Amino acid sequence: MITINNDQTRRELEIEYENLSPFELKNKLIALADKHHDTSLWAMLNAGRGNPNWIAATPREAFFSLGHFAIEETRNTWKDKDLAGMPHKEGIALRFKNYLKKHPEAPGVKLLENVLTYGTQTMGFEPDPWIHELVDGIVGDNYPVPDRMLRHLEQVVHNYLIQEMCDGTPPAGRYDLFAVEGGTAAMCYIFDSLIANKLLSKGDKIALMVPTFTPYLEIPHLSRYQFEVIKINATEMDEEGNHLWQYPNSELDQLKDPHVKALFTVNPSNPPSVALKTESKDYLTEIVRLHNPNLMIITDDVYGTFVNGFRSLMADLPFNTLGVYSFSKYFGATGWRLGVIALHQDNVYDHLLHELPHTKIEELAERYESVSLYPSKIRFIDRMVADSRQVALNHTAGLSTPQQVQMGLFALFCLLDHENRYKKLTQEICRRRQKLLFEGFDRSLPDDPYNAAYYSQIDLAIWAKQNYGDEFVKYLQTIYEPTDILFRLAEESSIVLLNGGGFGGPEWSIRTSLANLNDEAYCEIGTTVKKTFEKYASAWRGQKDKKS
Repeated sequence: MITINNDQTRRELEIEYENLSPFELKNKLIALADKHHDTSLWAMLNAGRGNPNWIAATPREAFFSLGHFAIEETRNTWKDKDLAGMPHKEGIALRFKNYLKKHPEAPGVKLLENVLTYGTQTMGFEPDPWIHELVDGIVGDNYPVPDRMLRHLEQVVHNYLIQEMCDGTPPAGRYDLFAVEGGTAAMCYIFDSLIANKLLSKGDKIALMVPTFTPYLEIPHLSRYQFEVIKINATEMDEEGNHLWQYPNSELDQLKDPHVKALFTVNPSNPPSVALKTESKDYLTEIVRLHNPNLMIITDDVYGTFVNGFRSLMADLPFNTLGVYSFSKYFGATGWRLGVIALHQDNVYDHLLHELPHTKIEELAERYESVSLYPSKIRFIDRMVADSRQVALNHTAGLSTPQQVQMGLFALFCLLDHENRYKKLTQEICRRRQKLLFEGFDRSLPDDPYNAAYYSQIDLAIWAKQNYGDEFVKYLQTIYEPTDILFRLAEESSIVLLNGGGFGGPEWSIRTSLANLNDEAYCEIGTTVKKTFEKYASAWRGQKDKKS
């Protein structure tokens, strides 16, 4: 347990922890907040992590009811005490339909009925192969085949991405999908494959749109990468001096340099939780077309569903963009580890592979010769699959099939929700909590159509200037470390927030997750931060009185 004995040791502790990842600092703050070893949500308000406190229940109910049918199928094949066989494909769709009629009150049955209909009528699937893939997948009795993603489920998730990441209006052509163990696995696979395939090399120049998810700041500097990193800063402000968390053209202009080989972005951003505005996407499109046509763009769009009409860069720049989507936040499924990498079939990555010097092409052919008779023709997305298992273990690659089935049921649930009831519900939760947080701060909440409201990043230096003036801000920044407010909140009020500086944002900003606490907590957080700042202000006034 961490203890702070006096102001001197507090300052030393704050300086010591200032360079930690916000997610590591969080653990120290939790230790401070948990002074009485009471970890209940009521005793500690931990708004540091983005794990939502809701789940999508209906697709989970469908998953478990499908599992009951699947086990019945295995018992019908072979039943010997605790042992059963593998489900048979022939006639399985009819047996499934009859099973659903026999169990009309089972949880999730209505969704499963619609799943059968959607697959056969909307997608044009043959009934038996469609249902057998779901049943065999949920049983998990076979390796994933194809290893990149099961055939029917790839098409389902493709439709989901078109609906949610392309606003229902995709570019021409199709995306190939690679089902992975969440967005974090996607990041690891992408970085490693870019290096392994000579598309990036140590010392290459890459760009990050900041603020951003901390690992994107940390990974490029690891010894295996050592990239030269330039930052595209979200510096746009409104007339009152508040952050808009958008990127002026002067920042985007850095991407005109053709030596910038890759751009990494989280969209909507983390922690500001604001989507890239249309004008910036248009300007970026122009930069790519006129100045940097081989720019590789990697976009992490996990929060896209929280913005109405969201349109990813994978939709507007499909040739250049590799899309990453995680099901974790929207569906309350962080424990499931469900993500997908999407790459358009006509893409810059494959183009650059073909343009490599002959010696590098031969070197890569040797790397992949155990998985193909024509290794030089392997596409980049399939190379990622092989790389995810160190190539030699490619035959065991792929996301576990039960995970793929749950992913598919999440996607189908939303594809069948024509009125967007679930989307409206989750968006309303986040927006309501954001409003309560701002009310606690006594701040007005701007109307921003690009705001996902999954997190809130508030620059306390700007807020202090607006409320107390420049002289107070100068005092604050001279006397205190930016993390002082976090330590005070944890120690005195058992409130855990994260430092925005650790995400590449303003040093005196704080990130609050709007997803993981009950509504009433957010007004309390805002009010407590405001009261804590009044303590700073009282000390400042006292110092001024002594001088006068």
